[in-house]
Amino acid sequence: MNQKIIVGAHYGFRDWLGQRVTAVLMAFYTVLLLAVLLVQKPAHYLGWYGVFSSWWMKVATLTFLLCLFYHAWVGMRDIWMDYVKPTGVRLCLQVGTLVWLVACGMWALKIFL
Repeated sequence: MNQKIIVGAHYGFRDWLGQRVTAVLMAFYTVLLLAVLLVQKPAHYLGWYGVFSSWWMKVATLTFLLCLFYHAWVGMRDIWMDYVKPTGVRLCLQVGTLVWLVACGMWALKIFL
């Protein structure tokens, strides 16, 4: 009889799918932003302020940033899990990465809200 041995934290498919979904959403936002910039052609502060002042652009930008932070978290967590073997060092790197991403997210919220 063949028995499967299951080990690990079971991140596999969920994180793989999360990486793909966030990548598609970020690509869509990039195309949207390029289109808006080609139409509005902001050359000074007020022009750039105008690009990001509408509610839909704020929502799209914050969605992009949330996708970026999740995408970065999954990628960095996997790098730390794969290449850093001492558990204490890996935990410190993961906590540092998480704190950095949360701080960046809070800063982004302060800027856009």
